[in-house]
Formats: sequence, C-alpha cells, structure tokens
Amino acid sequence: MNSIIKKIVAAVVTVSLCSFGMAKASENETGVKFAVQSDLVSSYIWRGMYQTGASFQPTLAFSVAGFSLTAWGSTDFDGYRSSEGLANKEIDLTAAYTFGASGLTLSIADLWWAGQGANKYFNFKSHETAHHFEAGLAYTLPLEKFPLSLTWYTMFAGQDKDADGNQNYSSYVELNYPFSVKCVDLTATCGLVPYEAPQYYTNGFAVTNVALKGTTAIKITDSFSLPIFAQAIWNPRLEDAHLVFGFTLKP
Repeated sequence: MNSIIKKIVAAVVTVSLCSFGMAKASENETGVKFAVQSDLVSSYIWRGMYQTGASFQPTLAFSVAGFSLTAWGSTDFDGYRSSEGLANKEIDLTAAYTFGASGLTLSIADLWWAGQGANKYFNFKSHETAHHFEAGLAYTLPLEKFPLSLTWYTMFAGQDKDADGNQNYSSYVELNYPFSVKCVDLTATCGLVPYEAPQYYTNGFAVTNVALKGTTAIKITDSFSLPIFAQAIWNPRLEDAHLVFGFTLKP
C-alpha cells in the first residue's frame, strides 16, 4: 500500500455552519449550486459502527460542473459532558470530482471526530493530529436497470497509525444498490474491510456493514413534504445491530 499512495495534497476548507431548521438551495446561470440541509437521526451509525445517540447532522455543499466541496457535521444532544469527558462532535470536509458521465468519482476527505472540548483542530502534525485524511474512488455501473455503485476508501494520513507510528492505511469498501418499491426509495448496502484495520476493529477481511435504508415523504402542505427514512443495520464483525430513524430538512 505504501508504494501505491505516495503523494496526495489535501486542501482544508474551514466552513462555519450555523443553521438548523432551515434549508435553501440556489443555482445561478453559471451552473454553480449551493445547498444547505440537516438531518435529525435517532442514533449515528458510521460504516456499521455505533458512534453516538440522537444527533443533528447538517450539510453545507458547493458544486460546479463535476467539482464539489462539502462540509458535513454531527453533534449529539449531550453538549459538553464535564463528568464523562468529551461530547460527540464531528466535522468532515470533502472535495470530490466526477469525471463526466463515466460514473467515476474521486474524493479527498478530512475526517475529524475528536469531540467537543478536544480543541487543537488546527494541529496537523503527523503524530499529533486528530484528523484522518482519506481518499475515495467510486464507480457506478452505467446500467439504468442495475445502478450498482462500488466505493473504496483508504485513510492515507493523520491519526490512523499503528503502535510504532506507521500509517495503517485502513480501508473500507462499500457496495450500494438503489431501487424502489411503490412510494419508498430503498438502498441495499454491503460494507467490508479488505484487510486488518484497527480503525474498524478487524484483524483481517471482515464484513462490517449490511444495511437496508428506506426513504419516503410525509406531505405537510401542497408545497412542502418532509422526507423521512429508516435504516436497519447489521455489523457481523461486531455482532451488533441498529435501527435508525431520521428526517431531513431541505428545500
């Protein structure tokens, strides 16, 4: 893996998110798009692993042509728990480029989940930082009746290190297949870790995320519907299971 990943330049974009309960999207004549939305989930599950309980998860996104910049965050309801340590707080920044109609997307992400009160967000020293830098490569089959997508993620820098201070290059592979049944949009997911990765609590190949997500909408008025979703998630590696409910506020 060291011979494959040699040189990647990560650009860090700092964005201030201060909105919940409102969502707006705009598009100008040049094709530039901005979008703001927020999810409220009963629990936060990441790649089959439990992170925290009920959480707000806002998104701020910018895109033009095939390029996009996205800021995504998650904050639980506990705030700062002085008696128990740090409350959950995550900020993920992602730059991605989709190569036309090829179905191929390349992404670079900065994942930070050190928690409220950890501070030192701007410490990027290799052996001190709490950031995880991850590269992703996604491909969707060009088949209208079988739009299966495959994504490979690898952490190439940051906190993902072994006891000797060497990079683990923890990787995660995910397959997603979207389909619909009547008025419900469904997505079947299978996520796996191809080799040993302490980040995912694996000592070799393991399936860590088997899920089915259903999304529909509740009509509130003639001009507004509230998207809701439920997701059943199983982690065979950890012998764990979750059922998540949430809704999305967006234009």
